[in-house]
Amino acid sequence: MVDERDTVPEVPPLGPGAPQPQPPAPPRLRLGPPPPTDQLRGWIVTWVLTVIAGIVRFIGLNRPTDGGTPVFDEKHYVPQAWQMLRNGGVEDNPGYELVVHPPLGKQLIAIGELLLGYNGWGWRAAAALSGTIMVLLVIRVARRLTRSTLLGAVAGVLLICDGLSHVQSRMGMLDVFAALFTLAAFATLICDRDDVRARLAVVLAEGRIDDSPYGPRLGVRWWRFATGVLLGLGCAVKWSGVYWLAAFAVLTLVFDATARRAAGVRRPWVGTIVRDLAPAVWVLALLPVLVYVGSWWGWFRSETGIDRNVVGYDRGANGVGPDGPWAFLPDALRSLWFYSAHVLDFHAGLTTQVSGQHPWESKPWTWPMGLRPMLYYYASGDKVKGCGTGDCVSAVMLIGTPALWWPAIPVLAWSLWRAVIRSDWRYGAVLVGYGAGILPWLANIDRQMYFFYMAPVAPFLVLATTLVMGEILGRSEAPWERRQTGLLVVGLWVGLAVANFAYLWPILVGVPITPDAWDAQLWLPSWRP
Repeated sequence: MVDERDTVPEVPPLGPGAPQPQPPAPPRLRLGPPPPTDQLRGWIVTWVLTVIAGIVRFIGLNRPTDGGTPVFDEKHYVPQAWQMLRNGGVEDNPGYELVVHPPLGKQLIAIGELLLGYNGWGWRAAAALSGTIMVLLVIRVARRLTRSTLLGAVAGVLLICDGLSHVQSRMGMLDVFAALFTLAAFATLICDRDDVRARLAVVLAEGRIDDSPYGPRLGVRWWRFATGVLLGLGCAVKWSGVYWLAAFAVLTLVFDATARRAAGVRRPWVGTIVRDLAPAVWVLALLPVLVYVGSWWGWFRSETGIDRNVVGYDRGANGVGPDGPWAFLPDALRSLWFYSAHVLDFHAGLTTQVSGQHPWESKPWTWPMGLRPMLYYYASGDKVKGCGTGDCVSAVMLIGTPALWWPAIPVLAWSLWRAVIRSDWRYGAVLVGYGAGILPWLANIDRQMYFFYMAPVAPFLVLATTLVMGEILGRSEAPWERRQTGLLVVGLWVGLAVANFAYLWPILVGVPITPDAWDAQLWLPSWRP
């Protein structure tokens, strides 16, 4: 039996009620929605929240200290930064070789010490400023991802109220600088994506998209250039910046290929290789290396920097004498390579088996929900006053605000579903930034690892949460009741995060509290010493 549908061609119905062919979408809409038009309101919201973030980050910044000295890992970086001010921009510690990170983060700490002195204000000012700028950046990134000023504001509030970001913004440590440059690199990468699509829209409108099967050349891409510089600066703070360098390099090529495909380029992936790969290698491989090497300017110009002049002397088995297969390179670069190998050996040996179990060590699978925070400072007894009793506690704990961190698993699961099944590039991009901060650490789980490694990841958790809140809020054309219900749920979630942050405030900044209040702050057994 033959179905007529298999033999008779389908004829579209005629008449006034028949569906009419839709005109092709304008070139710009084919390549994505335009940015929000409320520019003034967007910047007012951005700056108001940034000022609030600055107040929250800077208030009482000089407390606590360990009798006027740094606390926790500040004891490594703060004195090294102070030494830079007296030693031409470089640490000088040849006897112990305890300088195990590149110089940029310590140089930024040194700027605060130069302006404000060797005190809590001085060695934490640069961190607090970085944490404040991160709020500005996350607002603009979320607004660009969602095309919503409201959701941009939500992202800013969530980052302000994240306990981990707050505490790291008030410590003279390196991780907040790594977080700043990582987030800034992601912001410029998203700007580059929009810029590329805007350029392709012009070509499409002019009818030149088929001039080549590979699509047009895109010219100089200054946003991507900025991305390369920022990723190099991130590596100049901590070597872990290379994880985001690799991840964002792949992401930008995917952005380019999908943009060419959306524009109607006949061979978009080959076109990306032909047109975009070589510029990407320059901007996201060679340029970051140049920026990283440039961050060692103080070491290069010094005479007493660690291993600065190790090449040129006969060191026998060390292989850094005046001869060898790399003799054509300048001695200074070979010395830096030698020194870096020593640093790499230090990190490779920083394992639980070799160095023992650190009391606040944690593993990557505990990080998404912040199950094992870190105690940065603790004082009690006669040394602490101000809680209304004779027995007070002052503590600073690095802890992610539970209202933000505990829903992380469903948020990430939803993001993965949207990225893979619904091909939503926004979730995919945020997951790339998030995964680059966790997945590489799973390669060597015996290494000592700590929750503060999540400082650069926290903004991506905020962005993922904001995207999910956008789904809950609903589209602008959704029915009124649907939108109001979504607004209620989002408002309650954000309000819970703010209230949670306010409740944890005493143990985020070291406010004196009673022992009972301190015990009430420790919600989980894993939060306790």
